[in-house]
Amino acid sequence: MKIIHTLLLGALCFSGLVMAEPVQTISADSKQYLYTGRIDFNDKKAPALSWAGSSIKANFTGTSLAITLDDQLGKNYFNVFVDGETQHPYVLEAKKGEQTYVISTALTPGNHTVEIYKRTEGEEGATAFKGLVLDANAKLLAPPVRPTRRIEIYGDSITSGAGNEGADNGADHLLNEKNNYWAYGAITARNLDAELHTISQSGIGIMVSWFPFIMPQFYDQLSAVGDNESKWDFTQWTPDVVVINLLQNDSWLIDREKRLQPIPSDAQRVQAYIDFVRSIRAKYPEAPIICALGSMDATANPKWPGYVTAAVERMKKENKDTKLDTIFFEFTGFGGHPRIAQHKANAEKLTAFIKQKMNW
Repeated sequence: MKIIHTLLLGALCFSGLVMAEPVQTISADSKQYLYTGRIDFNDKKAPALSWAGSSIKANFTGTSLAITLDDQLGKNYFNVFVDGETQHPYVLEAKKGEQTYVISTALTPGNHTVEIYKRTEGEEGATAFKGLVLDANAKLLAPPVRPTRRIEIYGDSITSGAGNEGADNGADHLLNEKNNYWAYGAITARNLDAELHTISQSGIGIMVSWFPFIMPQFYDQLSAVGDNESKWDFTQWTPDVVVINLLQNDSWLIDREKRLQPIPSDAQRVQAYIDFVRSIRAKYPEAPIICALGSMDATANPKWPGYVTAAVERMKKENKDTKLDTIFFEFTGFGGHPRIAQHKANAEKLTAFIKQKMNW
């Protein structure tokens, strides 16, 4: 459905830009949008994006572009890539509530592309997409082609991309420096021309997290905003390959912080990992599962990688599960969250592994 709004001069203004001509809003339920990720479509005119890496793509005509969003908390950031410009995107800082953000008023006449990509994650809240605002005589074109390959990844702050845009000697918790687009999983998916679902949460673990819920309670949610009752329908989207990169927070919280009491034995740690991987296997009986770890300090010594290896070997033996592998991203000695350079190196390793494994 197309909804037409005529706006007066100056009525639609953001960051100093003004859309002076009559414009139209292309409703979010248009079939010309390409949505990617676990997106809540309960309100088709305001689908909610909560998981990092959720995105909306469209092809359109005209000389101007604005986006209407309704953000839950006013903490989310989005990359807006116009005409494939990924190195210097428009970085949209979402304000709380419904707002219209003018991206450009000076596009060349003709056809254009846009991708709206959620940099931040569920802890920053959900964002409802209300549509694109275009010139009155513009239109959406046929949507981009959806990739046929599919990757799903389960992880923590490393997978989310927390702090990856921070200076090496700077803070790595700032929301405007969290950019999932340059996290290793997202880079890998682009390298392989694959659609990616990222199921991640900074601070989460398999046995213990920095907050009351753990990944086995969280992985099956439709909404990434905290621990909630929403349920993702796993039959909607089946990955060709799954990557699991967890235990970094478990390693800190169990060994360093002593937050889990009584402290689990080695056998209990291996069993907890097995239980989670078996949960994923139950959803995807045929998909290869790559059990990863790193590149923060959980891979600094063989202990935690050893739990992953032991778990995989047991599942291969006990369940005759031949579609399990391990991969470890080496600890570089850097004490914070990986920066983009590290993510690129990890993506290169993961890309090569998946390419060979899947014959891609």
